Amino acid sequence: MQSFEQEIKTFFQALNLEYKDNSSSFKRLDFTVKLDQHWQFHFDAKEKRQHYNLRNWQITAEQEPHTFIIDDLAARKVLAYAPYAGMVVRDNLLGGYYFFSVLDLFLMPKTRVNRPIHKEQKGLKGKWVIDLRNGHKCSTMENVLDMFRKYIEKREDFFLNILECFGDYQGENIGERGEVRRAGHWDIDVKETR
Repeated sequence: MQSFEQEIKTFFQALNLEYKDNSSSFKRLDFTVKLDQHWQFHFDAKEKRQHYNLRNWQITAEQEPHTFIIDDLAARKVLAYAPYAGMVVRDNLLGGYYFFSVLDLFLMPKTRVNRPIHKEQKGLKGKWVIDLRNGHKCSTMENVLDMFRKYIEKREDFFLNILECFGDYQGENIGERGEVRRAGHWDIDVKETR
């Protein structure tokens, strides 16, 4: 099977899209693609290549098909390129692609763990155990590219206009709490903070 990075390069070349390949760098996101005259999008490309050991990651057999493990550092790297950044995962086992915007990565439920490593010396490497279903599932790379564009088109709503909690994520049940806000409260807030 062709690597996901090579698939992306072939896809961009076939569409004559201008892109930058940083996949050999540990400090940059794998790709930057120019979407039009004004917008570009930065993303890391990841693959789920094998099943995870249930005991090692403390997940159930029901969770495993939807589980993906990423480095905490990789997630922070996406944050460094925000707001027009994200991650795309190709699921080699079940098929399909999953797009996670920087907002999804920041806001979705996740389990963060430190994995012991033994290289030159003992240490720990931060990992995130995430649910692929919290990404936007795409059947083709064309769909992924559309997701990049839709994300940028809706950026003002996502970042500035939506008042309720962003996202509808697996494993999360958002309830209601607090006192009901009435019109008079908004006036008080503005007077006391401006």
